Amino acid sequence: MAYQQPGLHSGAVPLAVRMRPRSLDEVAGQKHLLRPGSPLVNLASDTGGTTGSVSVILWGPPGTGKTTLAQAIAHSSGRKFVELSAVTAGVKDVRQVMDDAFRNRDLYGLSTVLFLDEIHRFTKAQQDALLPGVENGWVILVAATTENPSFSVISPLLSRSLLLTLEQLTDDDLGVLIDRAVTDPRGLAGTVTLDDEARAAIIRMSSGDARRALTALEASAGTVLASRPTHGEADDDDDDDDDDLDDDDGVEPAVPVITPEVLEQSVDRALLRYDRNGDEHYDVISAFIKSVRGSDVDASLHYLARMFEAGEDPRFIARRVIILAAEDIGIADPQALPIAVAAAEAVQMIGMPEGRLPLAEAVVYLATAPKSNAAYMGINAAIADVKAGNFGRVPKHLRDAHYAGAKRLGHGKGYKYPHDDDLGVVRQQYLPDELAGKVYYDPTDHGHEREVSARLAKLRDITRGPQK
Repeated sequence: MAYQQPGLHSGAVPLAVRMRPRSLDEVAGQKHLLRPGSPLVNLASDTGGTTGSVSVILWGPPGTGKTTLAQAIAHSSGRKFVELSAVTAGVKDVRQVMDDAFRNRDLYGLSTVLFLDEIHRFTKAQQDALLPGVENGWVILVAATTENPSFSVISPLLSRSLLLTLEQLTDDDLGVLIDRAVTDPRGLAGTVTLDDEARAAIIRMSSGDARRALTALEASAGTVLASRPTHGEADDDDDDDDDDLDDDDGVEPAVPVITPEVLEQSVDRALLRYDRNGDEHYDVISAFIKSVRGSDVDASLHYLARMFEAGEDPRFIARRVIILAAEDIGIADPQALPIAVAAAEAVQMIGMPEGRLPLAEAVVYLATAPKSNAAYMGINAAIADVKAGNFGRVPKHLRDAHYAGAKRLGHGKGYKYPHDDDLGVVRQQYLPDELAGKVYYDPTDHGHEREVSARLAKLRDITRGPQK
């Protein structure tokens, strides 16, 4: 007879679903939202009346507990709980919920909590249908989204709701969830154990996503339990072995152990050695920056992919891409910075995993663009002079002459207005006397800066006089 696996239910209910908390006390992480007296705690504990609770929008990355919090509220509250998904629900469904909620409130004094998952998928018209119920208190809306509500939720609905931002789960939070799932009767019920390295690997590869962690654990448990020999197979190996396990000897089979090898085999992906707070984090981002700077587009995409797969915060990557555009490309390609900023805004608007596409496009553009750090070197040199006290007084003809008494002090006297000249450029000293003739910006001959270099030489000849 094959060994039964009490923790792995025959029904296709994922471990992540079975292990959802039944109350807010079981929720791991998000402590900043679950303090006594917080809106979510009040929503879960307030069982009477139709007032006193505000609608909320839960915004956070996947696997941080948006649905979990909503369902924990449902179990803890005495209110009627209705769940809709923006993927499948339409305006008709929303209006039906509103009508029912209105009747329940007026006839029975029962308030309704409407949980709407993925609200960012609702059109403006669909979101408009929510407004009467939210504004009049027929329903208390708990909406979840992975996308920035400023872009994905209509302003009237935002103004009537409290925006709560969920944070990625910490490694400690994930550890609590994993350990509970291994032992809890709803989970694996102690049918397997995790060695320390496998536990750390699951935490590392999950990157703050509880669903990913529990899915990896479940897959690994299935692998290790399925590979365990049945009693009959053990007996067939050696019929005379008194130590063989059978149904009648009263000896429990040894609990199988999930190792890193089992984990890697089960999740069908390389376990990246990548600690978001450790050396590998800095090594990978350093290699990424140097690959873009070095114009190796293939290496740039490789390290970008490693960061994606390791769960690196896309906002961190986007910030580095913007810095790269300004520091290492600069005026050699003036489009580099706008493209980098556009990619960062796109990631903020659409989230991951789709956000990988604009980021990859920006990285390809930056890696293949001409390079120059002239602007970076120029501002650093100017800052160094200012810090060293080499700045002097602003020349009088450049000083503000608009306030009373300024002209008496000679401010603005002798200033030449460039637009009055046919060339739009005039001979005039702009730097303080102490720095006259100082050069901070020295353009390269790369890309657009080649044109800037030629033009700059002519400009300096006019503003400063022929250069020696």
